[in-house]
Amino acid sequence: MTKPTRILFLCTGNRARSQLAEGLARSLAADGVEIASAGTRPNPRGIHPVALEMLRERGVDTSAMRPKHIDDLSGEWDYVITLCDSAAAECPTFPARRARMHWGQPDPDAAGDDPAKVRAMFVQVRDEIERRLREWLGAQGLLKTP
Repeated sequence: MTKPTRILFLCTGNRARSQLAEGLARSLAADGVEIASAGTRPNPRGIHPVALEMLRERGVDTSAMRPKHIDDLSGEWDYVITLCDSAAAECPTFPARRARMHWGQPDPDAAGDDPAKVRAMFVQVRDEIERRLREWLGAQGLLKTP
């Protein structure tokens, strides 16, 4: 029996970027691909509400999503993708059976207090992660077929 492909997205707080990547990847990946996200220091405030809004706009069910620490996850991962420079630096040897990648993205949680700027930053980050996922999952043969 073939093991399913497992993909892990890492960020520091597991509050925005890695959650966006997890939710989008779950909606785009072929059946049987296991996807998770975690943080090196999960944010106690939980997932950013705008991140959840961004995912719901793409039809992603966010009801079971929650911040997780990398130590809460078990098993080996085929692909480990860091989304912030801090997580890449803190987890330089976090194991991946096939490949480790870094898709550095700005922290939309640091966009300030202006709701329009916050939303614009989240849209930018979500759309870039989604673009990369479609391209990469397609190249790996892991993209869901219509």
